[in-house]
Amino acid sequence: MYLYRELEMDETDRIKDIDGTCFIKNAWRMNQETGKYELVEINWQDDDLPNGLGWHVKHLRRTFEHGGTVFGCFDGDLLVGFATLEANPFGSKEQHVLLEQLYVSKDYRGKGIGRELINLCKEQAKKLNASRIRLYAGSSEDTIAFYKRVGCVPAEEKNKVLAEIDPNDIQLDLLL
Repeated sequence: MYLYRELEMDETDRIKDIDGTCFIKNAWRMNQETGKYELVEINWQDDDLPNGLGWHVKHLRRTFEHGGTVFGCFDGDLLVGFATLEANPFGSKEQHVLLEQLYVSKDYRGKGIGRELINLCKEQAKKLNASRIRLYAGSSEDTIAFYKRVGCVPAEEKNKVLAEIDPNDIQLDLLL
């Protein structure tokens, strides 16, 4: 049985427990000629969290400093998954809040942890009076398939700032 709870600022270094290892066989890429996403083979091995542990710790701290929430999933004392939800609304009607990070350790994927972390973020987003959670998702086939299974749809209103971070990432919305 896993324990889910909010993390505290002084626990940000606990994400070193997360095994971010993954192999990405296929990823979605925008075809510039057709303007549509196509699945392409990339055969990419990632042995750490994308952008490295330091980037994630820095962004977790920023989430806390700006009033956001970080949820963790524990197997005993081991952090095996986490999700961060920013508190600052954005969008034309300030209807979005950002789910900036969601990671589950390699050996714990496929056990419902990601879905439960999403559910916790949905409840928190409702408390913030948001009508949507915005995700800027990695383009791997498995990542996008997961987000579709939990109810995400392509974002109607694109955020240009997020789009400049990584042009291969895909903006999705989770309607609340």
